[in-house]
Amino acid sequence: MPTLVRAVFPGTFDPITLGHEDMLRRACALFGEVIVAVAMAHHKKTLFTLDERLSITRQALADMPKVRVEPFEGLVTEFAVAHHAQVMVRGLRSGTDFDYELQLASMNRHLRPQVDTAFLTPAPQLQCISSTLVREIATLGGDVGQLVSPTVLAALQARLGR
Repeated sequence: MPTLVRAVFPGTFDPITLGHEDMLRRACALFGEVIVAVAMAHHKKTLFTLDERLSITRQALADMPKVRVEPFEGLVTEFAVAHHAQVMVRGLRSGTDFDYELQLASMNRHLRPQVDTAFLTPAPQLQCISSTLVREIATLGGDVGQLVSPTVLAALQARLGR
């Protein structure tokens, strides 16, 4: 009997982008369940609160039945073990991402050898999207409608008073 492979896709998701959504669709094709682990992100000044990020992310991913959205604090490897996940999914947009992500995956493997890391790449037209750029463009009045789902766009417009 096949075993359900559970994956964790961690991030701040401030906000979730179409690039994230693409990665999650790819991950759902590979794994039985994917937990989107939304970081509390004490070290970052986020545009949205944790509760808002959880709500926006759940709404944006409502059409993906294999996805569950959960908050986390602390080490993501501990979150993965606590949720019986075997795999951590990480996205790669560029060679720069790879250098950072390889170091992170190596450290995660050192901390929790039973949790593997799977690297996925978004569709080419989505590789330039990052939450940081979306926030900056939206804050400066630019159109991010092609970078985020309608749910996220509405949340950004409401937050920024547009």
